[in-house]
Amino acid sequence: MDEGGTPLLPDSLVYQIFLSLGPADVLAAGLVCRQWQAVSRDEFLWREQFYRYYQVARDVPRHPAAASWYEEFRRLYDTVPCVEVQTLQEHTDQVLHLSFSHSGCQFASCSKDCTVKIWNNDLTISLLHSADMRPYNWSYTQFSQFNQDDSLLLASGVFLGPHNSSSGEIAVISLDNFVLLSRVRNKPYDVFGCWLTETSLISGNLHRIGDITSCSVLWLNNAFQDVESENVNVVKRLFKIQNLNASTIRTVMVADCGRFDSPDLLLDAGAPPGRIFDLGSEGEEEAAGPVLVRAKEGLRCHLDGLLDTRTQPQLAERALETKVAELLAQGHTKPPERSAAGAQSKLLIFTTGCLTYSPHQIGIKQILPHQMTTAGPVLGEGRGSDAFFDALDHVIDVHGHVIGMGLSPDNRYLYVNSRAWPSGSVVADPMQPPPIAEEIDLLVFDLKTMREVKRALRAHRAYTPNDECFFIFLDVSRDFVASGAEDRHGYIWDRHYNICLAKLRHQDVVNSVVFSPQEQELLLTASDDATIKAWRSPRTVRIRQAPRPRPRPFFSWFASQRR
Repeated sequence: MDEGGTPLLPDSLVYQIFLSLGPADVLAAGLVCRQWQAVSRDEFLWREQFYRYYQVARDVPRHPAAASWYEEFRRLYDTVPCVEVQTLQEHTDQVLHLSFSHSGCQFASCSKDCTVKIWNNDLTISLLHSADMRPYNWSYTQFSQFNQDDSLLLASGVFLGPHNSSSGEIAVISLDNFVLLSRVRNKPYDVFGCWLTETSLISGNLHRIGDITSCSVLWLNNAFQDVESENVNVVKRLFKIQNLNASTIRTVMVADCGRFDSPDLLLDAGAPPGRIFDLGSEGEEEAAGPVLVRAKEGLRCHLDGLLDTRTQPQLAERALETKVAELLAQGHTKPPERSAAGAQSKLLIFTTGCLTYSPHQIGIKQILPHQMTTAGPVLGEGRGSDAFFDALDHVIDVHGHVIGMGLSPDNRYLYVNSRAWPSGSVVADPMQPPPIAEEIDLLVFDLKTMREVKRALRAHRAYTPNDECFFIFLDVSRDFVASGAEDRHGYIWDRHYNICLAKLRHQDVVNSVVFSPQEQELLLTASDDATIKAWRSPRTVRIRQAPRPRPRPFFSWFASQRR
């Protein structure tokens, strides 16, 4: 300013100078005078700062809920939970999974030390209860989930059966008095299990049919396992699904379709149509009889050709078994039911496959309202004799090994951790899947349109081969998505801009991450280093560390007069 208060530099020149500065320097310069303060808040200036600092593609628009470019820059810089505030060391072995209650007041942790620990999420996190599952012949706990009203906790683990055979088991724990209410067998153990309603849960069982052919049965179980009347079942068969080429159903979860129409964040707005994934049902419009006849005729012709001495069998035993299983299933599979208009259904989501034992597909099956109760027929009563298996509604093939899945809070978007197969790879032997990439792709699918949206997020890595690959649990909040990795870090991305915002360091593999459902500026990470770390945003840390204001003199005097 000159002596008369007139700026010596015009705003346009100050703006050009500020463009060459970094964000911190722009803010510092804005403290010099009113003119610089005004220029330092210019929208075009902060738009340039945003794209440059965060390296966002220029064709990506601003977040639809953002008030300004300055506030959007500040949101990504100040509200990401990247500051370590507490390390919990009560577990004595690898911590495999974390889950929050819906209220955010508690969370649970599972570990190789065979305990399920329940924690109070207060200003300082504290241990509330620890349940040791070794008396029930468990070898370790691997997964937990709170029911909708936070009254019950589902805990899943690996169970040691006869002759050291490993299966799974699900335990239901009351959160009122921490009493074990029921135990449910779960096979294979990496089905994990999940809640369907507040008092019913889904478990799995596996039945071998041939060398590489099996079927998975999904069961609906009452959490309390007590029959209130003769009309209420303890368990009811939900679906029976054929498995080919040594594949099995694993990692079941439930999405609520009723929440799709009010999403927290639209990821595909204005995006070009992506791939559509729909398995469909070829025989849906035809009677079961003709389909069964055609299947039997096809199988007979195939076997006749193999048994004919003039024909040399071209298929190996495993390929022959798969072909026979496919032909038989054509006439014994019940087509998907369609929900009535206005019916509030749910989606059962799980990993599966059709080429090899490694999970390379995501199966989706609609659960209709009449299927969400254990009342009614047991063991598939009322099912036609020809409808032996249930058909899937949709199948998503990721062409790689699925190692993690998570739903957005509105249940509309499915995020998938996948390690890709080499381009053009062919599975010749179901017991020898293709090698998998070290890079983990984080894929996103819209469950309302069944389309893939966004490009894959990539920053985290995994190193174990496909026969030793394990699950890495991810989590999604309103604005962020987070995942663990084998490179000893957790990662946080912004869901709208598809950029990595933070790396959270541990001393070993990070197995699980979870946001507080009520406060996305709080994130927990669990690691093979036997610790759980709590991370808060810089903004939250600053607020909590700010000194409390001293009482005004008047109130101090007033308080002293009352003594």
